[in-house]
Amino acid sequence: MSNGDGRQERLAFNKLQKRLRRHVGNAIIDFNMIEAGDKVMVCLSGGKDSYAMLDVLLNLQKTAPIDFELVAVNMDQKQPGFPAEVLPTYLSQIGVPFHIIEKDTYSVVKEVIPEGKTTCSLCSRLRRGTLYGFAEKIGATKIALGHHKDDIVETLFLNMFYNGRLKAMPPKLLADDKRNIIIRPLAYCRERDIAQYAELKQFPIIPCNLCGSQENLQRQAIKQMLADWEHQQPGRSDTIFAALQRVSPSQLADRELFDFVSLSLDRSGEPRHLPDSAEGEFSGFEAEAKSKEPEQQEVNIITFS
Repeated sequence: MSNGDGRQERLAFNKLQKRLRRHVGNAIIDFNMIEAGDKVMVCLSGGKDSYAMLDVLLNLQKTAPIDFELVAVNMDQKQPGFPAEVLPTYLSQIGVPFHIIEKDTYSVVKEVIPEGKTTCSLCSRLRRGTLYGFAEKIGATKIALGHHKDDIVETLFLNMFYNGRLKAMPPKLLADDKRNIIIRPLAYCRERDIAQYAELKQFPIIPCNLCGSQENLQRQAIKQMLADWEHQQPGRSDTIFAALQRVSPSQLADRELFDFVSLSLDRSGEPRHLPDSAEGEFSGFEAEAKSKEPEQQEVNIITFS
């Protein structure tokens, strides 16, 4: 490789890194994700998204105008063949305080979900419920998840097509228990950028083999649909995401959001006042449902600093 090629690669990497940092920084500002004194629990799965999230947050922490703490947390779900040493080794090398939560949710998922059926949803709920409880235990004020813009758009269509709900994943969320705030710092980042960044940084990726190949998952179908749309009209996914930030409840049909019953023609000349639920955009984020966890599960915590 010539020196010229090397310089071009470095320039391309720097441009990609700056773009990701800019997107994460803008998301943090737009949604007030991180505040002075926050202890942010960064959920690290071993996939490209969570590695990239941690890496960008660590870099932003060095230059941010406020002080905040980062602690990485991984949940070892006791999947067969899971390389338990990979994450502790990586996190120790980069000097990040971390905890490893050992909990056998793999057996629960395999027992509950019939062979060949989608396991991702239950697996995610069990994992998230455990992480929510652990965040309280360590005094974390925010829980950072690695969902990116493509995840959010895909979730919108998953809920529309399969659940009959107009719902995605908000960049910032107050959980149902009102004790945890979830943030998604990668909300403005595209998956293709994250994948390229992870490859260039050579993160020690741990594949999720709990669900096997499961190529016919609903999410895969949605992902392919969006990829086809993007090929036909580049930028369509960005446009769809922008629509999530410009919601007009009165132009939909949800009676809980807009008081259609009381809506009437007023020619008296007096100003009409719509109920609060009908004014402007949504005032908050919809809380995600948290599944009940199986009782009497043994949890081991391994802590490093």
